[in-house]
Amino acid sequence: MQASRRTERVNVLLRQLLSEIIARDMKDPRLAHIITFVHVGVSKDLRYAKVYTSVLGSDMERKSAVEALNAASGFIRRELTGRLSLKSVPHLTFIQDNSIENGTRLLGKITEVRSDDPSVEAPAE
Repeated sequence: MQASRRTERVNVLLRQLLSEIIARDMKDPRLAHIITFVHVGVSKDLRYAKVYTSVLGSDMERKSAVEALNAASGFIRRELTGRLSLKSVPHLTFIQDNSIENGTRLLGKITEVRSDDPSVEAPAE
């Protein structure tokens, strides 16, 4: 099902604002790693948002960062209140997304297979 234009605009705006808030306003040491907001999915009524995050680090650091984000969701919503021109700010749920790591691993395997295959020419640089 395709999202409406409005929800898409809210998704993009939330990604940008969340990145700013995490980078500038949050001092939690569990968030010292590189955090990327891969996707934001807002419900049709704009009351709830699932925020898919990718954290650079070990499994323990990823889990800790997502837990810290979920624990700070009230603070983050309060920060969003002044920056969003919506009637109500969505309730945020942060979810760990491993798609970036899976893509990197898959590219590594493709490169490995290509380097082992003598019939494949090396790419020209």
